[in-house]
Amino acid sequence: MKRPINKYWIILLAIATAVAVILSVMTYFSTTSAVMPNIAGFIASPFRAASASVSETWGSWIAYLTEFDALKAENEELKLRISEMEEDVRHAVADREENIRLRSLLDLREQRRELNFESARILVQDASNWSSMLTINKGTMHDVAAGDCVVTETGDLIGVVTEAGLNWSRVRTILDSESSIGALVFRSGASAVALGDFSLMSDGCLSLGYLGTDPDLVSGDLIVTSGLGEYYPSQLVIGYVEEVRPGDDGMSQIAIVRPEVDIGSLTQVFVITDFDISD
Repeated sequence: MKRPINKYWIILLAIATAVAVILSVMTYFSTTSAVMPNIAGFIASPFRAASASVSETWGSWIAYLTEFDALKAENEELKLRISEMEEDVRHAVADREENIRLRSLLDLREQRRELNFESARILVQDASNWSSMLTINKGTMHDVAAGDCVVTETGDLIGVVTEAGLNWSRVRTILDSESSIGALVFRSGASAVALGDFSLMSDGCLSLGYLGTDPDLVSGDLIVTSGLGEYYPSQLVIGYVEEVRPGDDGMSQIAIVRPEVDIGSLTQVFVITDFDISD
């Protein structure tokens, strides 16, 4: 029969084991450095590792944000430079186009020495189904007056000044439903009247009326101002005949004329402020 193990022996064995473990730990730390600093270091080690990881992560974020801000600033600067370059290109294109217009005007002046021109820019284009008007930046202080013809640099008729202020003027274009200008068929010399027609305005055309019953007129004929009555200069280009059709009365004929100039695309015009009557 086995004797029961005394509980005191168990307690004693546990105490001895604990003491042995403590002595072993103390011996280990005593061989390396002071006991308390090692214990503190041992306990703080995980926290130091976590702190180092947080510092490294935070530093990475700071570097990322700094680089992001730098790239954003650089991107904005590049956008500004591109915008400035595009503006320079637009100015260069505008200057080149204006130089072309002025060279063409110089040729026109050589050809039409009896005409005096004043350059103007279009401020407003006011077009609707029944009206086609322009506002330009020249007026009475530039010798512009009501009744003056407005043309392109190549002498294509745009319209007539209806009202002139000090430094602005209103121009009724040849497409306006109230426009009426004496005209000639350049090929045959037949007289007619170029009329704005609200039914043709949306298509960018006008009509040629008062042609009679059997006019000498065909598709493609050039139409110019007649200069009759000495109110407008002669030989200003109005446009070309697209179609000849019967008039509303069923007896006379009318022609559909497409202007030589695209009025909607204009930015600069030239006002004929004075002209000499040529024989």
